[in-house]
Amino acid sequence: MSIRTLTAAAALAILAACSAPAGIAVAAGRTLAAYDNDEQLAQVLERWRAEAQRRREAERRSAPLAMQSAPPPPMAAPAPAAAPAAKAADAAGQAAAESITNVQTAGVDEGGIVKRAGDHLLVLRRGRLFTLKVGGDSLAPVSMVDAFAPNADPRGAWYDELLVSGSQVVVVGYSYARGGTEIGLFEIDPRGGLHYRNTWHLRSYDYYSARNYASRLIGRKLVFYSPTILQPWGTPPMQMLPGLRHWQGPSTPPDWQRILPATRVYRTDDDFDPTQPLALHNVTSCDLSGPEMRCETTAVLGPAGRVFYVSQGSVYVWTISRPRGGEVSSAVFRIPLDGAAPTALKTAGAPIDQLSFLEDDRGHLNVLLRATGAGEGMWGHLRLSGGTALLRVPLAAFGDGRGSAQREHYRALPSGPYTQNRFVGDWLLWGGGAPYGRPPGSGAVPAQAWALRYADAGDAVPLDPGHAVERIEAMGGHAVLVGNDRADLVFSAVRLGRRDASLAGRHVQPDARQGETRTHGFFFRPTSADDGLLGLPILGAGGRAGVPRGNQGSAAVLFLRQQSLAFRPLGELVSQPVMASDGCRASCIDWYGNARPIFIGERVFALLGYELVEGRLASGFGGERIEERRRVNFMPGAPREGGRYSPFGTSGN
Repeated sequence: MSIRTLTAAAALAILAACSAPAGIAVAAGRTLAAYDNDEQLAQVLERWRAEAQRRREAERRSAPLAMQSAPPPPMAAPAPAAAPAAKAADAAGQAAAESITNVQTAGVDEGGIVKRAGDHLLVLRRGRLFTLKVGGDSLAPVSMVDAFAPNADPRGAWYDELLVSGSQVVVVGYSYARGGTEIGLFEIDPRGGLHYRNTWHLRSYDYYSARNYASRLIGRKLVFYSPTILQPWGTPPMQMLPGLRHWQGPSTPPDWQRILPATRVYRTDDDFDPTQPLALHNVTSCDLSGPEMRCETTAVLGPAGRVFYVSQGSVYVWTISRPRGGEVSSAVFRIPLDGAAPTALKTAGAPIDQLSFLEDDRGHLNVLLRATGAGEGMWGHLRLSGGTALLRVPLAAFGDGRGSAQREHYRALPSGPYTQNRFVGDWLLWGGGAPYGRPPGSGAVPAQAWALRYADAGDAVPLDPGHAVERIEAMGGHAVLVGNDRADLVFSAVRLGRRDASLAGRHVQPDARQGETRTHGFFFRPTSADDGLLGLPILGAGGRAGVPRGNQGSAAVLFLRQQSLAFRPLGELVSQPVMASDGCRASCIDWYGNARPIFIGERVFALLGYELVEGRLASGFGGERIEERRRVNFMPGAPREGGRYSPFGTSGN
């Protein structure tokens, strides 16, 4: 019987049974064991490889003669993408104050396509890095450099994520030609000039996820999650351990400096399945405070399916295994960022994505789970099925990996085709698609969204917004659900009280869809305790939401004002791209999107491809609205009319 057909009580019992083997207690107070040396690690991996090859050969010999000459098919594993990580209160506060990025955890910045550095915005686009001056009343392009080293061939490389620490600019990419994650370091001077410093390579598999970001910045600590997939066939695993090298040009020696000793590789007591690929789940921390970048890696060895989440003090990696014809098994690893040994816990189910996690201030890890899933690699979040449950487990329960989350740590929740989730304050919200053409509020099918006070014993509150739930975001202490009802894009506010949750205001944008599905596409700026502005890129109804467009523009950014959870439309800032070639040499598809709403003080901007458009709020007949004040196109080769006033809006200051 499928778990999705079970009652809540039965689903909870199965989850508990899967996760609490008889005779195993929670191993609190201990840590995972590491390998003693390279020889021990190599022996373990060689036994796994040999058994996998023996089984494959036995399968080949028992196959029909016509198939025996065929090479063995590769084991299922996350494939490389066709194209397309210091807990100090003052540092966290400063980062939050400067951030223009919609981050999951305050003080933990996420790699993105646009960041702020004082009076300047930095934009990463199509293999180039740009600065635009916005300080004072400026709006002008300043500098442009390639996002790759001056002497590097950029073909086969993707430059996706940008972070800023003081005057230091970090560009994160992936190079198939050079064998791993590429870290480019630049300096921005007080005038906005960009200066290339150096490039480092981190040996890894492709880090790409359609939802998550590979890099985080906490103070001056740069953190990466990057998996290394190990196969029984091909390169011996010991030759694939993470390493770092300083790029010095095409003549750079192929040697890598290993940054993962065997004594920093950890595992649980689970046997390695010879029918499944393994992964080194690598967490690399790099110190940006010195003249040279210094990095070290900690890894856990386990199944290849994964979802990861970064709190201010730890990286959590949830691993997922589903043997052929077998049941899903999972575990969650906690890897401290202070260098302490990891801990782990056997679990059940699979998170939707990184937003399924919350390390709360009461000493618990909370994770929303589906019964089965493939992890977040590439578009793995689309392969979710089965029941829904919340795991809420004390951090003290984490130990040496032999223990399991217990029955009392799981809570069965209302189930459905849920693909979106978010923790907002004391609440957890989740939701998903709605039947096409269903009239809003008809009550014809069960609710498509729910809210739960995750630390309390009360029931989940059903929310029936009458539209698909394709995005869940925080608006201060409340939330908003965004999704389509037929051709219209609908915003539904959710009031989150001390004991109850309810739908509030609603805005319908006719003939529109989201232009970005990544979390960074949305931004909310509170203007008072009960008021704020929000922005979201949109496309016409014929557009495909969230699909990388690969062109040089984006349609529009819609702005709404929220007052007492009622929405008032302010209008749009619209793209008017220059139709010319940008001479792109690398990373020529916008896998991370190309449009963002940006709020700096009282100023409002829309990044639309190569255009930065400034709007201003004006009051007049019909109420408050946003008007285009001016725009600049910073595309390479575009006419330099920085800061010109647009004939399509009101001119003047």
